[in-house]
Amino acid sequence: MRALPRLILSCLALLAPACACAQAATAYRIPASASDGWDVADAGREGWKLERFAALEAAIARGDFPGVTSVLVAQDGRLVYERYFNGGGPDVLNDTRSATKSVTALLVGAAIDRGLLPDAHARVYDHFRDLAPWQHDSARKQAITVEDLLTMSSAWDCDDENPFSSGNEERMYVSEHWTRFALDLPLRGYAPWVKRPEQSPHGRTFSYCTAGSFLLGALVERVSGKPLPEFAAEVLERPLGITRVQWNRSSEGVGMGGGGTRYRSRDLAKLGQLVVDGGTWHDRRILSAGWIELALTVHAQAREDADYGYQFWRFRFTRDGREQPAWTMSGNGGNYVFMVPERKLVAVITRTSYNQRDVHPQSQRMFGDYLLMAMP
Repeated sequence: MRALPRLILSCLALLAPACACAQAATAYRIPASASDGWDVADAGREGWKLERFAALEAAIARGDFPGVTSVLVAQDGRLVYERYFNGGGPDVLNDTRSATKSVTALLVGAAIDRGLLPDAHARVYDHFRDLAPWQHDSARKQAITVEDLLTMSSAWDCDDENPFSSGNEERMYVSEHWTRFALDLPLRGYAPWVKRPEQSPHGRTFSYCTAGSFLLGALVERVSGKPLPEFAAEVLERPLGITRVQWNRSSEGVGMGGGGTRYRSRDLAKLGQLVVDGGTWHDRRILSAGWIELALTVHAQAREDADYGYQFWRFRFTRDGREQPAWTMSGNGGNYVFMVPERKLVAVITRTSYNQRDVHPQSQRMFGDYLLMAMP
């Protein structure tokens, strides 16, 4: 009988270091200072509810939110929370998929700021005359504007959520020339159960179209005379101190403005901070405030629970019994950059749960139920 207590004590002794490690793993740590332009702050001293961060980490450990690789939070331009999971790390280049679309919208703004495009009402086809004639040509097609592509509301038959759509992104990926694929798209019709633009909120019928975002990147290449990655580095990434990026290209070599660009988590937060600060980074003007305002204006209703600006989503959350909207960069796998300009809040969630159901609601729940609730 005496051996049993010794056995129990031995087991407890073995378990103690593991328990201590588990507790240490969830203890709050101030983000590390680095020479990357980010100031850091102690969330506890700033009044953040650290127990909400701990609860989120526990939920990730339980597997409630699979594939999470990083969670970062910044307020008032300072990082207050930074944790990595499941192989994530400060130097990992995260494939955030369609979050690239928001970056492309910023690059369109940079082109307009520099006079390379007149404004968002510029006609797209005017810049691709060398590829004429196009299939299904018409005055309606030639009237498509940059804003139509930015707001996912062009006249094309292009819907990534409809496998029968002529412009479904999977068809583009296997085509020889993505630019021509987009330009040659037929125009959409309207089934009796689909609202026409004049019947839709904000006068636009929304359909998610990666081909349109890609063509915006191709347009930026043409008006700037530079490959999209080079233009992005010049006008956006280097001014933000972003030094490691991976851009994709189409089969004909055009920069892929529709998805797949890889950034480090802190650099994604910089993109969010740029937007929250109205186009500035450390008081340096990078994009015009007017363009950021246009990008974060609701131009179309994407779904019952979401609106759309210029390649930015707007979701509605609740905090303290009141609605709290947040703008987002969003990509397959549950990847998000959440931005709440009026609260000077930026939150990054990177994940690798690609092509899995419910990951977008999960990431939105991570933000709404944990990060937003942790705020002072």
